[in-house]
Amino acid sequence: MSQESLVQGVDFICVPTQDYEKAKEFYGDVLGLEFGKQWGDRPAGEFETGNLTIALMQSDAFGLEFKPHSLPISFRVDDVAARKEELEAQGVEFQMDIIDSGVCHQAFFSDPDGNTLNLHHRYAD
Repeated sequence: MSQESLVQGVDFICVPTQDYEKAKEFYGDVLGLEFGKQWGDRPAGEFETGNLTIALMQSDAFGLEFKPHSLPISFRVDDVAARKEELEAQGVEFQMDIIDSGVCHQAFFSDPDGNTLNLHHRYAD
C-alpha cells in the first residue's frame, strides 16, 4: 500500500544571522549567489542556489535568539580545490584540508556568523 507524501518539496532553508547586511554581502558578493528578494522592510532576504533558496534572517528582528547552524549546508561545486582557493583569496578560512570520502570531495568553512558551510563535489556514482 502506497501512501502519498504530506510534503511536496522544500521551498527554502532559513539561515540565522546577527547582521543581515554583512551576511547579505557574504552570500551575494563572496559566494556569488543570486539575490532573490527582500522580505519587505525586515532584515531578511533570499538567495538562490539553483535548487534551494537560502533565506537569511536576522534573528533578533523576528524575536528569536541567535544560534548558528553547526551542521553544514553543502554547496555543490564543480571543483572543490579551485573554489576553495577562490574563497581563500577573499579571506574565507577553511576548517581543515579537503576531505576525500571515496565518493566526494568536501571542504568546510563558516559564514561571518559561524554557520557551517561546505563545498561539495560528488565524483563517484
